[in-house]
Amino acid sequence: MKRRRRKVDQGAPKWMVTFSDLMTLILVFFILLFSMSVVDAERFRAISESFQQRQIFDYFPSAIEFDHPDESSGMVDPFEDDYIDDRDDMIMDELHEEVQQFIDANDLTDHISATRDDRGVVLVLQEQTLFETAEAEVLATAEPFLDKVGVLLTAIPNMVKVEGHTDSRPIATYRYPSNWELSGARASSVIRYLIDNHALNPQRFIATGYGDTRPVVPNTTVENLQLNRRVVIVISDPTYDDADLY
Repeated sequence: MKRRRRKVDQGAPKWMVTFSDLMTLILVFFILLFSMSVVDAERFRAISESFQQRQIFDYFPSAIEFDHPDESSGMVDPFEDDYIDDRDDMIMDELHEEVQQFIDANDLTDHISATRDDRGVVLVLQEQTLFETAEAEVLATAEPFLDKVGVLLTAIPNMVKVEGHTDSRPIATYRYPSNWELSGARASSVIRYLIDNHALNPQRFIATGYGDTRPVVPNTTVENLQLNRRVVIVISDPTYDDADLY
């Protein structure tokens, strides 16, 4: 009786198929891990670089250093803008607190008020603090107050918009034919004093005269007329989109 010969399988063993599938899955897994780590690193770099580019205070440098901080990562993060906007709002809120502390420490609360709105930090100076009625020359008694404002503006690099406002009573003099000229002249006088007496860059300033077009209260009483005659100094928020500031 002849023995039957065992059939010899041709090619690789069957277990190699399973083994190769396992190796492929492991390789794909590690490729995914690697790609995810690269995305996170690029996102972190993009956010860090954006902080460096949008710095508001010169004395708050970025704590993160890179070899090539000017290179763009090319990544687009849908959450980055919201994160940066929140950070800018927080910085402006902190600036408002510091300005208020400055006003309190220098006994300016009776002459200057500070508020925070979409434009930035807003300082309001009443007319009687700065000018004679229907005049635009800065009073000598107002110079100490403006000097303290100049010290404040020296410490921050933001753009500054100075607005002149009047009440609704008409004016018609040789120098100021209307409230438009008077309000514009008052804004310009404040800027000129700050620039002449402090090391401030003139390119940071914008003068605007609104006349009586933007009252804060109705021009119905003597007290309201006085409140509407004012000079407003806006320490601008860099993220605020106002065509008048640029």
